[in-house]
Amino acid sequence: MVNLKINNIPVTCPEGSTILEAARLAHIEIPTLCFLKNVACVGSCRMCLVEATGARGLVAACVYPVAEGMEVHTNTPKCRKSRKVTLELLLSKHKKKCLSCERAGNCELQRLSVEYNADEDRFEGANPSFPIDDCNPSVVRDNEKCINCMRCVAACKKQHVGAIGPIGRGFNVHIGSAGGMTLAESSCVGCGQCIVACPVGALTIKSDEAKVQAALEDPAKKVVFFTAPSVRATLGEAFGLPVGTNVEGKMVAAIRRLGDCEVFNMDVTADLTIMEEANELLDRIQKGGTLPMFTSCCPGWVRFIEQHHPDMIPHLSTCKSPQEMFGGLLKSYYCETHGIDPEDLFVVSVIPCTAKKYECARPEMGGEVNVALTTRELAHMIKTAAIKFCDLPDEAFDDPFATCSGGGTIFGATGGVMEAALRVAAKKLDGKFEVVDFPEVRGTSPIKEATYSVGGKRVRVAVASGLENAETVIQAIKSGEKQYDFVEIMACPGGCVNGGGQPSLPDSIRNSVELRDERAKALYTSDKKNTLRRSDESPVMEVLYRDYFGSPNSHKAHEVLHTSYKPNPRV
Repeated sequence: MVNLKINNIPVTCPEGSTILEAARLAHIEIPTLCFLKNVACVGSCRMCLVEATGARGLVAACVYPVAEGMEVHTNTPKCRKSRKVTLELLLSKHKKKCLSCERAGNCELQRLSVEYNADEDRFEGANPSFPIDDCNPSVVRDNEKCINCMRCVAACKKQHVGAIGPIGRGFNVHIGSAGGMTLAESSCVGCGQCIVACPVGALTIKSDEAKVQAALEDPAKKVVFFTAPSVRATLGEAFGLPVGTNVEGKMVAAIRRLGDCEVFNMDVTADLTIMEEANELLDRIQKGGTLPMFTSCCPGWVRFIEQHHPDMIPHLSTCKSPQEMFGGLLKSYYCETHGIDPEDLFVVSVIPCTAKKYECARPEMGGEVNVALTTRELAHMIKTAAIKFCDLPDEAFDDPFATCSGGGTIFGATGGVMEAALRVAAKKLDGKFEVVDFPEVRGTSPIKEATYSVGGKRVRVAVASGLENAETVIQAIKSGEKQYDFVEIMACPGGCVNGGGQPSLPDSIRNSVELRDERAKALYTSDKKNTLRRSDESPVMEVLYRDYFGSPNSHKAHEVLHTSYKPNPRV
């Protein structure tokens, strides 16, 4: 342990800590722009400069190590002047369209500029001009708002995608893709982690709010929404509620107040995915099919496989994601049983994921989901409709797609798909197997492994979240170092609860709160309270298979609920 003083406050911290980490132990916040916990720490923005004994001049607190007896001062006139000048230089190249920017009121540059009373016009001169890149179905890039903090580059590199990086030098440096490609032409998988990392409005979600509003106002359209499991655990953050607050009832109530629509629970098709996927896994195990089988719920992960490891495509489950299963279910079963022309049904999914927008556009999916709306977009629609979210009563989902099992609910957390599948598969292999909790695959550890003996068979499983960790698992499988039967992968670290479309939170929260853990807790708590724990216990599954599909993996089920994948897809 190391003893030092920060602004005359004694602090004791582990050896090897940075000044920034030590300051937080003393409840002193040092401003940063390029630093983001678990993503980037390069000391390039120079906002966190402080004075420290033993150092020549100001030092970057996010990378400078503490030393025994060190005295640090974070708020001297020299520090404040340096930060103000840095902000004014950044503002001199920044497109200052704050009132029309998506990040207005929630922008790190804007917040710091106000705090330090920065003069946005102090430094004038020529500025490079860049076209807005909006070709990608998920992400929009406006380099004229970029402050070159490199957080997006670090996030993309951490995802083992590397679709973007710095181009040019000095005054002309900007973020782009190799060879001048657009994001749509690059290796981008649409995970949106670059958007999560961006402290300003340079990277944003491609909005589909206008399409949804137009459908709600069209008397010829019947509009249905369905919401993904993790949205209930994050939507409240956009309205000032604590991280991890379950707002399922208020979410349903708010959507109903946007216009005439029905609101369904996507946990239903999470259950349906498990019914199909668990039976597909058992079929592969019993008949010598391609193993390990990979989950195919996450479109960012699927596209990563298609682009970087096309030889592994046969390992992907043929199941569509819960989003696309719901689209297929609505445009077939629901329309048939309710006498609706599929062309008149406008289907909106509410999801935590930017890659789901790309998934909607895939020709293999048949356009059955008209719009994928992120949590952040839904929050914006609620706000612009002047709905007082926190005052809303709790309302229930609409039938016939309201009831789900706890297995469907935990889909939003890393390990949730695996656990839900194990609940059903284990029961299928051994009719007496009643265990429903599989703690070995829970939690936000990057890679988790477990082996279960069920019905005389050994089932080896692995769970990974974040594409960097997915790459590690793939290489271990290819080299023969690891042998698995079933592997769950989610592109975003921590799973859907940390998706690229989730609410934007200030750096002060992102750097101090374990968002993934707190959001996941809400889903596991909901699962625990549910009297239905396994997907095959859901009465909705009973009705769907009895009246429409017949049995899991039937011919009808394959027509509606399954698909195929191919190398290097383009939309």
